[in-house]
Formats: sequence, structure tokens, C-alpha cells
Amino acid sequence: MPTSSPAKLETTLTRAWLTRGPLACALWPVSLLFGALSAVRRGLYRAGVLTSTRLPVPVVVVGNIFIGGTGKTPLTIWLVQALRDAGMRPGVISRGHGSADRLPRAVTAASTPQQVGDEPLLIFQRGGCPVMVGRDRAQAGRALLAAHPDVDVLVTDDGLQHYALQRDVEIVLFDGRGAGNGWLLPAGPLRESPRRRRDVTVINAPELAPALVARIAPQGSLVVQMLLAGGVAERMANRSVRLPLETLAASGQRIVAAAGIGNPQRFFAMLRGAGLDFTELPLPDHHDFLDQPFAALDTDVILITEKDAVKCAQIEYLKDDPRLWVVPVSARIDSALAQQIVEKCRGRSTA
Repeated sequence: MPTSSPAKLETTLTRAWLTRGPLACALWPVSLLFGALSAVRRGLYRAGVLTSTRLPVPVVVVGNIFIGGTGKTPLTIWLVQALRDAGMRPGVISRGHGSADRLPRAVTAASTPQQVGDEPLLIFQRGGCPVMVGRDRAQAGRALLAAHPDVDVLVTDDGLQHYALQRDVEIVLFDGRGAGNGWLLPAGPLRESPRRRRDVTVINAPELAPALVARIAPQGSLVVQMLLAGGVAERMANRSVRLPLETLAASGQRIVAAAGIGNPQRFFAMLRGAGLDFTELPLPDHHDFLDQPFAALDTDVILITEKDAVKCAQIEYLKDDPRLWVVPVSARIDSALAQQIVEKCRGRSTA
């Protein structure tokens, strides 16, 4: 099955970033410049030359060092639910990938992915909490608190490198790719050193191999495993119609699995773990589906991620396509992580 040019470029870079091959080595000098500029920027914030804002409620940052998808959205949704279960009232702020608005914008049931981004819209739908998007995270946080004064903790979806906003807890998320080849952009996949300080390292992988942990987690830091589970497919045109993946696997139907996320192979591996046999269709992260990638597919079922579904459900020629089935996933994490985050948030004296 043909793959789009952006997806091919993304795949080429991702593969190059996993080893120190010719392409990565050619880009290595540029990565030194990237690292130097990043260090200067961090230093300017530490010295107070560049100012950062402290909001009147605790801020928890969920981010990654490895560029692309590592599972931040499921982790953010899990954290929102865990904070709510602990009696707190969380809100979420996000950049809103693809949004053209410069000022903060609230995510509502009427929002579109083009207005607020696919991930914030999914967090709003699944998390059931106030969500505000904006380029300036501090400004977005203030706008959310003004609109929802009962919110007593803010979760920042991404924004680990957004030092203009002070944070009380930093959660750094990795997946099974670890630190890749260990080099910074563009020679490798890293925005910062994998040894940077943080409060918690979460690893989205089936097992925590000691060698993997040693490469990406500072010695003595808290390391927590995250598993993504998805056992059913839901018809996109009517999400109340559900089918266990095992039943779908035994149906004998022709299946294509499509994923416009940062690491499509993680989605494909989960489906194979459920016994499904299918053709892969990897798409670029945040794919807009305007190129109609499913139009020429001769297949009975197309399995897509929830992140892709929030866009497909609003596109006229896709929203009623009977072949489209959504596979929702949920994060499974030790509840002790939520307890530690709650304790740290409650230990901060709010302004």
C-alpha cells in the first residue's frame, strides 16, 4: 500500500534517529549548535533575564524529550481522571497544534480540530474537564482560571520546554524507543538531554528493561511504567456500536489499520497483540485527512485511533463511512503515581 510523501520523510528521519548512521552523523554538527542554543535559553531563564510566570495554582507538566508521539494524550487523560478521583478539580492547557489563534481559546463541544487541535479536543471529550489552548501557556492558564475559578490544579499537555511557565511537577514520558541514538535534533530525536532533571519518568512500554531505564532516567529518580490498553473497536458513525477486537480478528474481514500519530507502530503492535491481521497505513502525525487517504482502499474495515477520529468525524465524506472503526485506548499506571503528584500539589502554598 503506498505511503504518502510526508509519512515517508517522517519514517526516514525516525529510522535515522534510532542509530548513528550516515544521515545522523552528517547532521551531528548541527545538533551541537541546537544544544548550545537550548542551553543558552535555559540559562537565561535561570538567571532571570527571560521571565517566567507562576500561576496561583499548582502546575503539572506532561511532556517528552523524544520528538513525536510517546503517549502524552492518554497519560494526560489518565492524570486528569486520577486528580479528580483524589478530590481535586483539574484543568488542562495546551498549545493546540494547528490552531491559528494567537489568543487563548476554550475548547468546547462545538470546537473543531482546526480551531483547537486534535489532542486538546480529545482530552476535552475523554477527560471531561476545562481545556484551554494558546501559544502562551501562562496566558492560557490565566484565561482558564478566570473562566473556571474552581479549578485548583493545571495539567499542561506538552510544554516541557516552555520555560516561560513555572511548574511544580514535571513528568517526562518515553516509549520503547528510549532515547533513540542519544543525539539532539536534528541528528537525533531529542529536544534535550535524556538526563535532564524531572520529578517522574514514565515509560510507555510493555516491560521496563534495566538498560532502557538506565539510558533515560536520572539515577535515583522515580520511574513508572505505563501500558496502553484497547480491547474494543467502536463504529465511528455510532460509537455505541462496539465490537471486541478478538471478535473482529476472527471475522475473516479485510482490515486496514491507519494511524496519524507520532509512533504508528505502537498502535499497530497493540492491534497485533489482540490477534488482528491487517495492512498497515502509517500517516504523518496530526494528519488532516483532506487528501482522502481511504478513498481508494478496497477493504471491509479501517481501524483508526481516537486522535484521528476527532478529525474524521467532522469531515463530510468520512463521518458516515461504515468501514471506519475507532479503537480507544486507556493508560494503565500504578495509582501510587497519582498519590505522589497530589501530595506534591497540595504541599504547595497557593498564591
